[in-house]
This record gives sequence, structure tokens and C-alpha cells, in this order.
Amino acid sequence: MTRGNQRELARAKNQKKQQDLVKGKKTDGLTVEQRKARDAEVMRLKQKQKEELKQNNSNK
Repeated sequence: MTRGNQRELARAKNQKKQQDLVKGKKTDGLTVEQRKARDAEVMRLKQKQKEELKQNNSNK
């Protein structure tokens, strides 16, 4: 029964994933505040680039 085996493997994988989430494992090792600050800075840079692109296009 291939299908049953796939189900069992998926359940085991999902269970491990859920346990890692409960433990609070994070791949980047940042706290919530650090992650928010990093993401906010990235968004500011993207917004600045978009505004500069708009200005360059309107000047042409």
C-alpha cells in the first residue's frame, strides 16, 4: 500500500514540524523584535527604490 505509507510519512513529517514550531525554533535565530526591524528596513528600501523609479520615469 503505497498510499498508506505516504500518509504515514507525511504525518511523521508534519508532527516533527509542529514540534519544532512549539519549541520556538527559528532558522534565522532572530527575536521577534529583530525580525520586525529587519523587515521594516527592507520595506523602506523597496519603497525608496520605487519612488526613485517613479521620479526617473516622470523626468524622461
